[in-house]
Amino acid sequence: MLAKGNRITHGRDYRGTVRRGVKFVGPNTVTYIRASGSTPDARFGFIVAKSVGVAVVRNRVRRRLKAASYELLPDVAPGVDVVIRALPQAASQPYRVLFEELSRSLTKGSVLA
Repeated sequence: MLAKGNRITHGRDYRGTVRRGVKFVGPNTVTYIRASGSTPDARFGFIVAKSVGVAVVRNRVRRRLKAASYELLPDVAPGVDVVIRALPQAASQPYRVLFEELSRSLTKGSVLA
């Protein structure tokens, strides 16, 4: 579970990251990365829309993305905001596929060591 300091909790931070961040598109997710500078910690936010599936499926996808983020957190540069938007295909993917896709996006964004 991500600590409170590692979570994006305000809508303005989500909007700022999505609008002004660098976008990386994968087959199952879209990852937005932005250097925030407002906090010393790396922060993650998740967007899982109804198009992904019913509530049970959306929550499963969100939990998998949170677990992948938690596993990658020690290697993420401080002061970075990352918003991950799940695409409908993410509902049928196992954890390992989502983890590798997130890892690739963070590596491309040069925030992963």
